Amino acid sequence: MKAITLNTLKSMKEQGHKIAVLTCYDSTFAKVANQAGIDALLVGDTLGMVLQGHDSTLPVTVEQMTYHTASVARGNEHAFLIADMPFMSYSSPEHALKNAAKLMQAGAHMVKLEGDLWLTESIKQLTQNGIPVCAHIGLTPQAVHVLGGFKVQGKTEEQAKHLLETAQQLAQAGAAMLLLECVPSNLAAKISKSIKIPVIGIGAGAETDAQVLVLHDMLGLNDKPAKFVQNFMVDKTSIKEAIESYVAAVKDGSFPALQHQYIF
Repeated sequence: MKAITLNTLKSMKEQGHKIAVLTCYDSTFAKVANQAGIDALLVGDTLGMVLQGHDSTLPVTVEQMTYHTASVARGNEHAFLIADMPFMSYSSPEHALKNAAKLMQAGAHMVKLEGDLWLTESIKQLTQNGIPVCAHIGLTPQAVHVLGGFKVQGKTEEQAKHLLETAQQLAQAGAAMLLLECVPSNLAAKISKSIKIPVIGIGAGAETDAQVLVLHDMLGLNDKPAKFVQNFMVDKTSIKEAIESYVAAVKDGSFPALQHQYIF
């Protein structure tokens, strides 16, 4: 397959073609996901939970993210590669630039930052220096203690308005992609239609431009999966077949189904 670039993903949004994204943490799974037709891979700081056994993403370091990004990059063939910037690695634009450079040099095509409007200056700084940014809003796991737990965001009219305006302003600041986590489906749809950049959803309904799941969750390895998770290993004989099923379900719009969505 031809390498998927940021321009490819933007074109897919414009044409209404769904984008399938999956987290990945090593070379072997990167190869399998590529063979299964995945569009983009996210080296997520979720590795702190699914690989290291922590109860949050907060302990993950820049060095660990760099290591895993390089591992995934070596197994990657065509997928667009996004890497998470871990907790407190982008507390200022200068700090963000220094740490994002490490992830890009490790093989990432884009970095992802969690936050709110305070991300604006860092997004501008990174973009001006040739580093594409995916802004992550809604439920932001790195701020789980501020949010009071892993809760759906944007349920009230005021919260929904703030998230919509934040998405628009971060796009204007130069964010090249947006990730929405755990927000009501109707809000996610409204945000996706209001900005030109691709919007990735996780627990954000079926009308975002892309879907992402944590690899271990979609393989049924989590004993207590979130509402928005589907086990794609059911009735499958291989991991490659499960990922192919996930990609197909994203592409044809059958995932996420109604039971995976937050509707208020």
